[in-house]
Amino acid sequence: MQPLEQDLLKFSHCSRDIYCSRIPQLCPVCGQSAVSSWSLQDAPISIPTPFQNGHREKCCFLLKPTAGLFGDYDGCSDLHVGISSTSGLVFHYNETGIHSDDAGWEQCVCVPLVPPDYYALINQWDSYLQDFVATDTWLPPRYNEEDHNCYTFALQFINGIQTLQEKPSFSKTEFTERFVLPRTKRVSKYMTVLREVTYNGFYIVGKQ
Repeated sequence: MQPLEQDLLKFSHCSRDIYCSRIPQLCPVCGQSAVSSWSLQDAPISIPTPFQNGHREKCCFLLKPTAGLFGDYDGCSDLHVGISSTSGLVFHYNETGIHSDDAGWEQCVCVPLVPPDYYALINQWDSYLQDFVATDTWLPPRYNEEDHNCYTFALQFINGIQTLQEKPSFSKTEFTERFVLPRTKRVSKYMTVLREVTYNGFYIVGKQ
């Protein structure tokens, strides 16, 4: 598997969209020059990786496979979530309690939770997070895989921040549909294209 941090490229030729890691001299469909007849709309565009280093993304909801990396993810295994601080720590909850990691979340899906100009909230973020994880709510014996888990932890913290800002809380379904599913769908598409490019050199589809 090629690095998931690498952007893919897409260009159009022969009425098809062609994904690759680098632009070829010849079109893989017709064998003619891939660049000589380009119009502006056919020119290459970059398809950025959907993954980010969670330790560099402050005040975010983070999502990654519970075991391994997205490069090995089968689409069915469990996922794990956490909340990032302003200094690169990722707080998360599992059957052994609360953890604050400075490594291990280098390849994840990030959902920003605070606009960059909300300075007052950003300045208090770590204090809110420390107070939140210090409660008995997140002791190991209280962990339950079905209804008191890592997602519960993250969503309760997010809703606490919503309350502080006098904004409505999210249900699990609402937060997932609005913020998580659009990103995981993008991950799924990216991984499909990446695998084809890795093994075949190109991914070719009818022009959309």
